[in-house]
Amino acid sequence: MQIEVVKSKIHRVKCTGADLNYIGSITIDEDLMDAANIIRGEKVQVVNNNNGERLETYAIPGPRASGEITLNGAAARKVATGDILILITYARMDIEEAKVFNPSLVFPNEANNLLN
Repeated sequence: MQIEVVKSKIHRVKCTGADLNYIGSITIDEDLMDAANIIRGEKVQVVNNNNGERLETYAIPGPRASGEITLNGAAARKVATGDILILITYARMDIEEAKVFNPSLVFPNEANNLLN
């Protein structure tokens, strides 16, 4: 049997932009992506703490050390700049593997989304 578990989480980052005219995705500072073990094109669940919205999109890397977290395309209607977000990815694995698996949990500086 396989189950789905949390693979990665970037906890409480501030939305830095919402670009309705971009073709889909979420732009994430590449340093945050690396720290959370998220790869380009990976499906990401976005949880908006300000309004309760949850959505799924895919990750694209943004400039390193920029703190960028931008929702693009239709997802831009679900956030406002300054909203606090939680970004989560999941993985399927055998139940025995899941019992010993350790997800990548990242807690950036809430003021600037950086890893300092």
